[in-house]
Amino acid sequence: MTPRKKLKGLVAATITPMTPDGKINLPVIRQYVDYLVNEQNVKNVFVNGTTGEGLSLSIQERKQLAEEWMCQGKDKLDHVIIHVGALNLPECQEMARHAAAIGAAGIAVIAPFFFKPTNKDELVAFLQKVASEAPEVPFYYYHIPPLTGVKIRVEELLDGIKAQIPTFQGVKFSDTDLLDLAQCINKNETGEFEFLYGVDEQLLGALAVGANGAVGSTYNYLGRQTNLMLQAFAKPDFALAQQYQFLTGEFLNFVIKLGFGVAQTKAVMTFVSGIPMGPPRLPLVDASSEFITKAKAKLDSIVWPNGD
Repeated sequence: MTPRKKLKGLVAATITPMTPDGKINLPVIRQYVDYLVNEQNVKNVFVNGTTGEGLSLSIQERKQLAEEWMCQGKDKLDHVIIHVGALNLPECQEMARHAAAIGAAGIAVIAPFFFKPTNKDELVAFLQKVASEAPEVPFYYYHIPPLTGVKIRVEELLDGIKAQIPTFQGVKFSDTDLLDLAQCINKNETGEFEFLYGVDEQLLGALAVGANGAVGSTYNYLGRQTNLMLQAFAKPDFALAQQYQFLTGEFLNFVIKLGFGVAQTKAVMTFVSGIPMGPPRLPLVDASSEFITKAKAKLDSIVWPNGD
């Protein structure tokens, strides 16, 4: 891996490719890495998260995927962030140690969501016990209250967190609460923390309040267009940035109405990239042929500002 640099820009929330019989399909990861780098200009990945069905995989499968992404990403990817969250502390710690051993650029942890932390102190105590197992690895909190039901505000979480978790590096902020995000960034006066936004259809709003970058599933197949949005925002050419965001939103609004989740994301990535992502794991079920036909037609109909 290249020497650590600040994590910014786009991070693809990786899909876990599976064979038709539901086993993880490690051999296609090499092609997947090359596709992200060469076709989407995305050089950072977030492995075993929500899009990757991480909580539906065994610990052994998650380790195998982490190892394969590290192996295939060597000298090609800038950052491989491994999500090591689980419902129990020992498994989180085991995966944190493993991620450290294979040289991951960072680890991330979701809040446990069956027996939930009810306040900041309980959540930080859990995160600290995981982070301490990888004392040299940058640590990210993966904030996704729509799925976890853990609604402890990140602004509150940040107070004093560096003293308790010295490796704390930032947050994957997958929530629509831009007020909370803005307050976090306002507090981050020294710029020591990284705030990566996780709601793809609202990325431009997050950039406006100071997000460093983004982690999302659409960057697997719309990474090139979203990178052009980032460039437009940086110029600044806000009108052009808006065009890209509106068109991304048009596609997502369309597929959300059809029913859009991990299974459908796998289907979209398969028809866009040509890489077989396979079915999801139960209880998720495969995208319907009707969904695939309609989603492909919609994506093909969009005319991007760069002429695509």
